Parts: sequence; structure tokens; C-alpha cells
Amino acid sequence: MSKIKLATVWLDGCSGCHMSLLDIDEHLALVAQKADIVYGPLVDAQEFPEGVDVTLIEGAIANQDDLKLAQTIRRRSRMVVALGDCAVTGNVPAMRNSIPVKQLLDRVYVQGVTTSPMIPTDGVPALLKRAVPVHEVVSVDLHVPGCPPSAAAILHVVSELLEGRKPDVASKTKFG
Repeated sequence: MSKIKLATVWLDGCSGCHMSLLDIDEHLALVAQKADIVYGPLVDAQEFPEGVDVTLIEGAIANQDDLKLAQTIRRRSRMVVALGDCAVTGNVPAMRNSIPVKQLLDRVYVQGVTTSPMIPTDGVPALLKRAVPVHEVVSVDLHVPGCPPSAAAILHVVSELLEGRKPDVASKTKFG
């Protein structure tokens, strides 16, 4: 039996969901028996691969790079999972949505500094007008709320997916 190709992605969020994923501790070895982690912060892949079975996306879509990566992920993944409240609802990254982008950048990078005030542009992806949950830009197959979801909830989800089943997350997760 071939292993499942599993990817994880950290977009605009705090990495708390990836920390919870790591908190499954010794169960990581069991996941590794059934899955090859082909992309994510723990893997040195520079480009999102083709033919991924399951991708866990943490974080909101807040800039052009996030948007392009989410679209690539959707095209190249059989199943996309929105992992955590930022990916599911926009959560903290979306708190900026009531402030126009130009005003936000000016406040942070010009008004908020004492030396070299300037809005960075070189190598910095352009912000979208709004930070949005993943499902607003691509189709999502499973939503796993939590800030972050508990290690037990993530283990349940990953274990079920590795067995080819769509997990029931209602009893394992909650918002916030």
C-alpha cells in the first residue's frame, strides 16, 4: 500500500495550529508510517507538489502570495482542510478588514516608526483588501475550527483521513 501524500501550509496566522500538530507527539511516528509529508514548514520543499492527497491549511488568505498558493494547493490536492479559526473564519488576521490597506500600512510603517519610515514593497506581497477565510477563495473539503484545534482533534482528523474516512469534527472541535 502506498503512503498518502500529506502537505501542511502556514499562511497568515500565528503557527499555533502547526504547534498543535506537533503536540500529537509520539503519534507523529504513526502518521509517518502512513503518510509522506511532502510540503510544509517541516519539509524543505520550495514548490507545492503535484498529486497531494490531503493538505492542511492554517491561516487566512491575506496577501497575493497566500491567494496564489491557495489556488495552487486546490488544483494539486485531492482534499483541502481549513485548519483552525483563521483558516475557517479569518479570525485575527481579518481584524484589519475595517481599515483600508493604504491607511493600515501608513500607520504601521510610516507613522509608527521613528527611523526610515517607508512602506516596504521589495519582496513583500501586496495585501488583499480583506483577509478572508480559505473557503472564500478556494473550495474546502473539511473545516476544523479551534484557536488552535487541540492536538487530540488534529490527531483524530489526520488519523481518519489517513484511513480514507472523512472525520466527524463536531464532537472534537470548537471555535476559539
